[in-house]
Amino acid sequence: MIKLTFLVENKTENSLCMAEHGLSILIETGEKTILFDTGSSDLFADNAAKIGADLSKVDAVVISHGHYDHTGGVPAFCRANAKAKIFVHKDAFEEFYGMENGEMDTEPCGILWSKEEYDAIRERLFLTDGVHKITDDLIISGTIPKVPGAVMPEKFFIKDDNGEYTPDEMKHEQFFVVRNKDKGGRNEGLFVFSGCSHQGVIPVLRYVENLFPGEKIRCLVAGMHLYNATGEVRKIVVDEVSKLGIETVMPVHCTGINAICDLKSAMGENCIVASAGKVFEF
Repeated sequence: MIKLTFLVENKTENSLCMAEHGLSILIETGEKTILFDTGSSDLFADNAAKIGADLSKVDAVVISHGHYDHTGGVPAFCRANAKAKIFVHKDAFEEFYGMENGEMDTEPCGILWSKEEYDAIRERLFLTDGVHKITDDLIISGTIPKVPGAVMPEKFFIKDDNGEYTPDEMKHEQFFVVRNKDKGGRNEGLFVFSGCSHQGVIPVLRYVENLFPGEKIRCLVAGMHLYNATGEVRKIVVDEVSKLGIETVMPVHCTGINAICDLKSAMGENCIVASAGKVFEF
């Protein structure tokens, strides 16, 4: 059994919850309780309290990458939970900037904790570098390899100490996999969680296949960063995802409404639209 509770997402249909630009999912596997990302702010904790999700029971936090809309709630989490380690890529702490219409953003989009917050959190951080197993069935990917021809839908940059900008190759982005098992210990398929898929969701899926040869991807929960993609790029991604035979696809966060509609049209009931406050059990 696996239970997913969406604490933060870009949209909500639950009158008790608020939405924000961000993502946070509570994942209960029976073995462990994992918090995947923490949204942009303390909102995930407010929503959790309103729908009865107990953050004190979380065993570990997995951070998908070093952007504010996935890490903003970490200080609030640490106030609510005194024990859980926070798994984040070792390269996630650079000063990152996005670009809009060819113009560099004036404000950074990376981790925005204050020095005091970072100092309070530091001892609880586990810096990943490559594949890391929390348990045999709970796996963090580490850096996602590039796939030739895959489109990186948005450019980001790293600002160094001299004020120079270099392209961010998104080495700090990682996904999380749960190998779901029944009561008899039989493998019922992989649940894959990707925060934004900045390399592209196809490289994510190719790396899953590489890490778990022969194992079925049962569910993909992913921000696919297609909100500003062309119709041509959306079609390529939707066609690739649709033909993989994944039982359930949940496009979230930065996927964008057009791509969500495209996936829903192509996949029908196999595509589920998640939002803050929704709960799913498999």
